[in-house]
Amino acid sequence: MKIVAQYSFNGGEQEVISRYLNEYHEIQQAIHDIEAQKFKLKVSEEKTMPGRLLYSPSELNREFKRLLNPMGWKNHKIECDYIHGKWLDGYIPAKSSPVKLFRDMDFLKDGVKLGVEVQFGKYAFMVYNVCAKMTIFSNFGLIDTGIEIVPVKNFADDMSTGVSYFEQFAWDLTKRGTSNIDVPVLILGIDA
Repeated sequence: MKIVAQYSFNGGEQEVISRYLNEYHEIQQAIHDIEAQKFKLKVSEEKTMPGRLLYSPSELNREFKRLLNPMGWKNHKIECDYIHGKWLDGYIPAKSSPVKLFRDMDFLKDGVKLGVEVQFGKYAFMVYNVCAKMTIFSNFGLIDTGIEIVPVKNFADDMSTGVSYFEQFAWDLTKRGTSNIDVPVLILGIDA
């Protein structure tokens, strides 16, 4: 695969290059080393493209793990301790015992405050990663900068319907602007 587009959200490019250049090279190398055609294995059952061979997001994610884990990049989970509020209008929760929930970041590396997310999902997940999850991980002192890896439209067109893409995401972030709680994030648009 290759990086064909990038968008610097809240100064993300400058932060990545000035503080995490070696780690950025590792991410770039992993992207470059993925032979995307090997992961065009999903046979579509969708009405709009029955039988068409598509890229498998889950297999692509596994390949990122296979390449990045040996370099020390690991998934990291934060347990959620939800605040219990007052139940309204006689609502009774389905479960009365606490449920262990978490938030996770695809890739963190010991001693490095750069969080990396790979997203081949719906648009809402891309926005959540950059505008909420990275801020949460920053508030926990785990990251201060992020990289979000997403497909460009050309690549997303060969995935299931509903997969979002770089062009839409970057446009929306540009129009949204930044807030004082936003983490600097470099958005990388990748193609097969």
